[in-house]
Amino acid sequence: MQYHTLKIVGLTRKLPLIQVGRSTKIASFSILGDVELVDKLALKMAKDLTKYKFDYLVGPEVKVVPLIQKIAEILGHKRFMVCRKSIKTYMTSPVIVKPLSHFPKHIKPLVLNGPDAKLLENKKVAIIDDVLSTGVTMRMISHLMEKVGAKVVVYSVAIKQGETFDKFDNLLHISTLPIFKDNHQLTTHQLPHKV
Repeated sequence: MQYHTLKIVGLTRKLPLIQVGRSTKIASFSILGDVELVDKLALKMAKDLTKYKFDYLVGPEVKVVPLIQKIAEILGHKRFMVCRKSIKTYMTSPVIVKPLSHFPKHIKPLVLNGPDAKLLENKKVAIIDDVLSTGVTMRMISHLMEKVGAKVVVYSVAIKQGETFDKFDNLLHISTLPIFKDNHQLTTHQLPHKV
């Protein structure tokens, strides 16, 4: 297994390199279960978000949920919204955005519970995620926010990986990760190491 060493918010993490194409690998970044990392990322992201005025934090399920909850606590928000990838039995009048036909096949719809959609109407929101890579998820959340009448004022992610297809105004990120092309064509200063 090959790894890429990431230094972020004063912490060091070894990220496994995952094959995503014939000659392409990405460093797999996950915050799930890493309380120390979530706490430090949330502090930094919350501090950066104080420059913006918004009513609610919104993010996609599942990996970002611990981070968005911690940011909400730090900022004193009593509520945040999570966009699910399918309609759940607890939902009433859900609002759905489906992936466009040219999106990769693994992209799922995004669903917002009807009462959450009502709360977001005519509100300003900050979109939170752990990793921004292609930008597809962000674009879908943006479209969902438009659909429910909310205005996105800022996007905040822990990691920006590679170059996104879309450009986002007011995009905050803490660190970047390269996309790796074969072992001898890495787009980074640091070679991954084998363990």
